[in-house]
Amino acid sequence: MNQRLKIDFVSDVSCPWCVIGLHSLLRAASNLKDEVTLDLHFQPFELNPKMPPEGQDITEHLVQKYGGSPEQFAQSREMIRVRGADLGFTFNMDQRARIYNTFDAHRLLHWAGLEGKQLALKKALFKAYFTDGKNPADHAVLTATAAEVGLDAQRAAQILANNEFTKEVRAQEIFYQGNGIHAVPAVIINDRHLIQGGQPVEAFEQALREIAAEVHTSA
Repeated sequence: MNQRLKIDFVSDVSCPWCVIGLHSLLRAASNLKDEVTLDLHFQPFELNPKMPPEGQDITEHLVQKYGGSPEQFAQSREMIRVRGADLGFTFNMDQRARIYNTFDAHRLLHWAGLEGKQLALKKALFKAYFTDGKNPADHAVLTATAAEVGLDAQRAAQILANNEFTKEVRAQEIFYQGNGIHAVPAVIINDRHLIQGGQPVEAFEQALREIAAEVHTSA
């Protein structure tokens, strides 16, 4: 019997491990398509809420925030690139020179959820930043990316210009942080089960299968 599972995927569009986590989750769900259907919702999390509009050099930012050396971060980027390639996602690390504020991207994702295109926009924003090296804080980039996935470009521009959905996004950020989410990706299944980090496909498969069986048993 196919079980429908609610997934709240808490993440940021500038988080590479969120890319890996999402693509691992989607592949796991595809592998279990006869057993599980995902009701997927993206929830906002800002890794750098105080980042200025012009952003910051990414290596400089990582050294300041986490410590370590540029060489260590280069090794980490290569590991991420390989994990992404295994999942069919292209990380062009040489294209991603800066890190940016992502709040406006989250506002647009909130709207996309109301329009039934949240997954498409999330994937497109990941590609825009990590593959194409575009600025996810740039309203022109956000508007064009929304149009790419079939959303109305004029409406997207209007939302960005008028600060729509600011209260809604802030409220969701506060909710998840208040409930202990301080790192992403955080995958919450049926409001009860938490999986953290960019887990491999097999880990998501096991979790989805076990939770689906639990739901079926308790039904």
